[in-house]
Amino acid sequence: MSDLLLVRHGETAWSADGRHTGRTDVPLTAKGVEEAVSLAAFFQDRHPALVLASPLRRAVATAELTGLTGAFTDTDLYEWDYGGYEGVTTEQIRRSTPDWSLWTHGVPPGDAAHPGESAAEVGARADRALARVAPVLRADGGDAVVVAHGHFLRVLTARYLGLDPAYGRLFLLHTGTVGVLSTEHGLPVIAGWNIRP
Repeated sequence: MSDLLLVRHGETAWSADGRHTGRTDVPLTAKGVEEAVSLAAFFQDRHPALVLASPLRRAVATAELTGLTGAFTDTDLYEWDYGGYEGVTTEQIRRSTPDWSLWTHGVPPGDAAHPGESAAEVGARADRALARVAPVLRADGGDAVVVAHGHFLRVLTARYLGLDPAYGRLFLLHTGTVGVLSTEHGLPVIAGWNIRP
């Protein structure tokens, strides 16, 4: 079976500041561009059979700068919708809720553009994305690549491993890195994580 390669987009000003960046369409910083360009070395000798990317420009730009041409955009790959916490840091949230965690507390509703999502809702989107890449992986004709966002890719990893979406909390994923999901003896495994060339 082929591998599922996960690419977290390069740094943005909001990710550098620790701001929850769901549907807000912020561009890569200069460092984010460098991170994306550096990933091209990882993909130099790989010829993925399928490349999917979140429609947000930080993911699309990362795919292009990494050399992953022909990416199909997929709205199921959007980042977690942080609702009323869009653009807010964990430190700011913890001033009123000291033990707050996205994974256990969730998010409050926001405006019409940011209604918010639960972990289960993000997990349902991840399941749909996994269903789309499954035929490619089973055909063993090449790897599949998903270029998306930190929290979403962590949830997708949990679902790939057969875990509840909230177990995504276990898989910290840095900007401009690659994760490799594979199989061993027919069982899903993480074969590499936070890879930088």
